[in-house]
Amino acid sequence: MAQTNTVKRTPRTLAGEVPLDSANGRAHALASYEAALRLLQDGKYDHAHLAFKAMLADSPADLAASIRMYINACLLQVKKGKTTFASHEEHYDYAISLLNEGHYEDAREQFRQILDAHPTADYAFYGLAVLSSMTGDTHTCLEHLTEAIRQNPRNRIQARSDSDFQDMADDPRFTDLLYPEV
Repeated sequence: MAQTNTVKRTPRTLAGEVPLDSANGRAHALASYEAALRLLQDGKYDHAHLAFKAMLADSPADLAASIRMYINACLLQVKKGKTTFASHEEHYDYAISLLNEGHYEDAREQFRQILDAHPTADYAFYGLAVLSSMTGDTHTCLEHLTEAIRQNPRNRIQARSDSDFQDMADDPRFTDLLYPEV
């Protein structure tokens, strides 16, 4: 029997020969990809964006589409986290729009940010009271509305005609708060 002499050949593609170190390059690309994904999962969107962007040019073709998708996701998250407002009233309007669209947790976060910057912002307490009323948290609604009225007595008159408090109308504590003179 004739002995066959096997020669190991370099793989070929349509574009030419695949470099011998492609296996090492792919392993490095996958390690970088996983590290960037960990940054993304940890909420470090700026760092993840930079990591994905750095690896895009040298990444394997099968990863490039995913990398581009993650770059866009990072950019959206960075943009979302950096909303700026010209005034406190504009910030409040944004929080109210979130509330009206049913994004209660995002609205709560915005009201809290207003209060962190301006602890005497009666309108933010009023917004939190409306939010609590809409979500059925009676006790918290009364606390926030009490504070809003304490800081600005005109909030009492506003709350009397605010339909967002309709679920609170049957609570005697709410009535006592809005009509103390009766």
